[in-house]
This record gives sequence, structure tokens and C-alpha cells, in this order.
Amino acid sequence: MRTPHVVVVMGVAGTGKTTIGPLLAARLGVPYAEGDDFHPRANIDRMTAGIPLRDEDRWPWLDAIGAWAHGRAGLGGVVSSSALKRSYRDRLRAAAPGVVFVHLTGDRKLIEERMARRQGHFMPTALLDSQFATLEPLQRDERGVDVDVSGSPEEITARALSALDGLDSSSQSAEEQRP
Repeated sequence: MRTPHVVVVMGVAGTGKTTIGPLLAARLGVPYAEGDDFHPRANIDRMTAGIPLRDEDRWPWLDAIGAWAHGRAGLGGVVSSSALKRSYRDRLRAAAPGVVFVHLTGDRKLIEERMARRQGHFMPTALLDSQFATLEPLQRDERGVDVDVSGSPEEITARALSALDGLDSSSQSAEEQRP
């Protein structure tokens, strides 16, 4: 039996991290943690006001997510985090070296439409441009998979599971997993 992964569902705002994360966790039989819940109040206030976070704003948030992921090592879990920059993912990996990233990717227009429809979220669509500008996609040496966000949540989750299975069933590097 394989040791369950600790999976970080990542991507820009509006890609569906909060929707796909719990579905993926349920399918894997592991707990889900909502990354937004790890934000200090000041971060939420900044984003609600349409002010992008700076790196120094993100460090305590990433450290809290990393601590959760570390605590789930060998047990499995799914947590959401934008993890937009390589340095953010490196920080998560420093706390929890075995994490695997599921990068939710998609067309900007589709993501913006989904953001505009969601209710009760503090992240305004005005920050989407800054999210895309900050995004550094997974690099070839990072353990993870890219998953397109077109289709239903169930279809996206099935693609994520299939991609993770592909990552597990081979000894291929992340370079060989992503085109």
C-alpha cells in the first residue's frame, strides 16, 4: 500500500482550489484543509480591499500551511494554497518535503467568469491580473501535475486523480510528467 500524499492544490484565484480540494481529499480518503483559513486577518483585509499581498505578508501564511502539511506526512491530506511562486513552494517543501502539487490551470477568461459568480469570497476579480503576473508555473524539477480546470468539478477531480496516479505509477521525474 502506498503512503498517502500530502497534496497542495495550487493556482491563481478562481481556479477552483476550494471546490476541487475537498473533492480530491474525499476521493483520496484524507482530510482537507482550506488554505484561506491559515491567513492572518491582516492578509484577508488587504485582499478584501483589493491590495495584493507582498511576500512578507505571505510568509506566516505559508509557514502555517507548511506546518499542517508536515503534520500530515505519512498520513496524507489535501490543502489549498495559491503557491504562485517557486519560492513559496520551496518554503512549503522545506516544511513538508514530500508534498505534491496539483496546479489547477486554465483560460483566464474562464477563471474570471467563475470568480465573478462566486459568493462570499474576499478575493475580488480585480486582483486576478496580479495573480497571473505573479504566477510561476511548476518547474520541471518540482513534483507535481498540471490539471486543466475546464469542465465540471467532478471531471477536474477525475483528471487530478488520474494525473496523481500517473505520478505514482512511474518513477518518472516531474519533467517527464509535464509536456
